[in-house]
Amino acid sequence: MDPPANVDWSGVAHAPAGARPRIACLVPSLTELLFALELGEYVVARTGFCVHPRAARPVPKVGGTKDPDLDRLRALAPSHLIVNVDENTREIVAAAREFVAHVIVTHPVHPAKNARLYRLFGLLFGRVREAELLAQELTGAMECARVAALALPREDVLYLIWRNPWMTVSRATYVSATLALAGWDTVPEHAELRYPVVADDDAAWRNARRILLSTEPFAFRERDAVALAAQRYRSVHLVDGEWTSWYGVRAIAGIRSLTAMRAAILG
Repeated sequence: MDPPANVDWSGVAHAPAGARPRIACLVPSLTELLFALELGEYVVARTGFCVHPRAARPVPKVGGTKDPDLDRLRALAPSHLIVNVDENTREIVAAAREFVAHVIVTHPVHPAKNARLYRLFGLLFGRVREAELLAQELTGAMECARVAALALPREDVLYLIWRNPWMTVSRATYVSATLALAGWDTVPEHAELRYPVVADDDAAWRNARRILLSTEPFAFRERDAVALAAQRYRSVHLVDGEWTSWYGVRAIAGIRSLTAMRAAILG
């Protein structure tokens, strides 16, 4: 059961922001969500990776998700800062708390929790109606994915996000939960780390029915899929990493795209 709509993932309850908040966002997918909720005019800072939508590009950049320029961020005087457990470091968040009054911590680990994100932002920034409309779209996309997944056999997949060394995702991650919604269960089934290294002789290579290569954070390309298929004697497919790992509004299109992709492969 979700907590009250104004409580973030760190357990902090936030009051409504008021008429003209100054919002900084260190999470690319959530910068996009702010614009989808028609809050773009209040976004005063973003990372260099916050490339969606195009309307966000004039917003001042403050560096990367892991290494933002805190002096630059301070100079932009945000009233609110949006961060994420996976994408931003504890040290950066702690330092930002020294000069940002309201730090909003996010950490959805399942696509269904995007509805909680929508409602949190909607309540804090006066976009309750817009947030509910997005939540309805999300519910529809997830139901379509569930029905489509039932019509096809489930498959174990090795979802690779990095090379040298090869790295994958554990089932405790948002990415794995999104793939499972579409009918793809990630291997290994059990992993101590959220993003484990896959050795060349790891059983995951053998246990996977097919291999999926993400376009981010490592920029795998079609030539990588062709080479790996020849090496591992498995079907290998390139997957847009934004479909599986971006929260917010892009999750809706991502779920739909994964559903269509799996139907095209197995249908």
